Amino acid sequence: MSPEHTPRRSQVVLVEPALSQLEKLTASETHRLDRAIVAISVNPELGTPVPDTLLRDYVDDIDGIRVIYYVTAFRQITIVAYVEV
Repeated sequence: MSPEHTPRRSQVVLVEPALSQLEKLTASETHRLDRAIVAISVNPELGTPVPDTLLRDYVDDIDGIRVIYYVTAFRQITIVAYVEV
């Protein structure tokens, strides 16, 4: 019997605008953002496509998080371009 495997997570990379925003967050905001980024890394299709771009827009109204990101062709890396908490 083969062991159960969890979904493979993509590697998440934050680009400069997102890193600058991250520096301004409180510990509570960072914790909420971490949960959103983990969810996106497990399922990069969570966000809605931004028309005419490769970007996706993920909004979690419960935690008050918004993440703009795109996923590389082989879904191994998720590039976060913008965070809003």
